[in-house]
Amino acid sequence: MATALKPAAISDAEWQARQQLAACYRIFAHLGWDELIYNHISLRVPGEDNAFLINPFTLMYGEVTASNLVKIDIDGNKLADSPYPVNRAGFVQHSLFHRNLPDAHCIIHTHTTAGMAIACTEEGLQPIDFYSSMFAGRIAYHDFEGVTIHPNEGPRFLESLGDKRIMILRNHGLLVMAPSLPAAFQTYYFLERACAVQIAARQAGTLRLVPDEVIAVHQRDVGSATPAGMQGAADFAAMTRLIDRIDPSWRE
Repeated sequence: MATALKPAAISDAEWQARQQLAACYRIFAHLGWDELIYNHISLRVPGEDNAFLINPFTLMYGEVTASNLVKIDIDGNKLADSPYPVNRAGFVQHSLFHRNLPDAHCIIHTHTTAGMAIACTEEGLQPIDFYSSMFAGRIAYHDFEGVTIHPNEGPRFLESLGDKRIMILRNHGLLVMAPSLPAAFQTYYFLERACAVQIAARQAGTLRLVPDEVIAVHQRDVGSATPAGMQGAADFAAMTRLIDRIDPSWRE
């Protein structure tokens, strides 16, 4: 695998987080989950209170690297020199959850076709297959209020979210948060697959729901398949190897 020298001013922990997040952006670009220069994946900086990394606004996901990620605090102030701005919608939404949810170390928000399509349906995501059955009872919904640049929407976001960490923003898109980036990536991958399958199933015919008792067994078995703290680790490592073979410049 390609390597890149760590800048002296950046701690080992932050550089590792930067490389992990940059890899995630490149993976999303490879999978077609990017949206021009918009949408956001953010990650807390390990060992630093209220500091997180986010994509440099004006760059596409395929241009993100470890060194050009923007480091900001919970109030949107840059904590390191950067020639790039931060998308206001990304800061307002992500800072809200980073500030109020100690376990939200990584947050992903997208506007994919599949995610937005399900967000535009009255019924939302239904438990009809292997993937969507994982999410039964785990998804919150929030009504669309326009572009998320108004801080006064924050309390309503938190009320809608409750104790869940997956949200479908109605008429808008998908939102996933997790204690680690690999866990957020895996959750998002399965959620995106579930949305795409439901769209295809609706075109094929009438949806057939999985019974509640089967959902309970499925969620129990899936949840016990991965050691604690390792959710998504193997999946993310595999995708990182893939994009490293394609273009290792994300490490720089």
